[in-house]
Amino acid sequence: MRNLTFSKLLIQLVLAFAVASSAAFADELKDISQMAENGQQAAALDRINTYLAANPKDAQAMFMKGIILAESNKRDEAIKAFTELTEKYPNLPEPYNNLAVLYADAGQYDKAKNALETAIKTHPSYATAHENLGDIYARMASEAYDKALQLDSGNSRAQSKLAMIKDLFGTGNKMASASKPDASKTGKTPTMPIRTADKKPEPTKVADTEKPVADTGSSDEKNIVDAVNNWAKAWSAKDLNKYFDSYADSFKPAKGESHKAWEQTRRDRISKPSSINVGIANPKVTLEGADNAKVSFKQSYRADGKPISTSKTLIMKKVGGVWLIDQEVASN
Repeated sequence: MRNLTFSKLLIQLVLAFAVASSAAFADELKDISQMAENGQQAAALDRINTYLAANPKDAQAMFMKGIILAESNKRDEAIKAFTELTEKYPNLPEPYNNLAVLYADAGQYDKAKNALETAIKTHPSYATAHENLGDIYARMASEAYDKALQLDSGNSRAQSKLAMIKDLFGTGNKMASASKPDASKTGKTPTMPIRTADKKPEPTKVADTEKPVADTGSSDEKNIVDAVNNWAKAWSAKDLNKYFDSYADSFKPAKGESHKAWEQTRRDRISKPSSINVGIANPKVTLEGADNAKVSFKQSYRADGKPISTSKTLIMKKVGGVWLIDQEVASN
């Protein structure tokens, strides 16, 4: 059966760093990618781990690590890397696709199917995931027909259907990654930001009492809206890991409070109520260059009592292709 397609080169967004630091980070990832391309996977893995220690929220680097592990035949570690990426950035479809390929390689077709369905739910126009899902269904059908023939070797219908599948896809059943992109032709380093869908996915609903955040025009505006949705959703779910992952490392709390003190205060306030419901309405996104923006909206907050309505503005910064909160301003 034909190999599944493994995502390696994705649609490139504008890098999310200041101009001076952008070149340094881009060059570092380019060097690591080149090492892996040249077969130096062990050295590339050491460098990407060092890079991630200093830049733990860089989705591009996390994706690259998963690719390197997969190409080093470290399937279980690659699955772990892509799983962690889906947990931190659940709106990125490519990690789900690559998880599906790895699961299929292990013969875990149910897990592969679920991962691809999640990728498609996140971005309905992700053609690679649709194609891979079709191949997974074909593999599962092939196994079912094989089982039918084991139980009844004279079953001509099963024989005919199995022959048709083998004729259509071939008899190979081993997973392999897609051909590597030719950097000399593209002039670009493989990166891992969000894939832009032709049909925009439905916004995530974050509260019963408020309307979901509206979709907006450009891909950057939509990605900012998604980031705000996920932040509010994590807050409502009291998911502290995802909540704090919504903030940039450069985030500075108001009133001169230290980052450590702010984080402890937020942990206490989020953990204490038995339930929290955060809603956002009427968002307005203003882009300020390639990697900075602000989004203003009306926030409704309820925690074991009467809802509190607040006007809020989030100053957003794009880091590693992902929009994060760099500053938070609220007023009554």
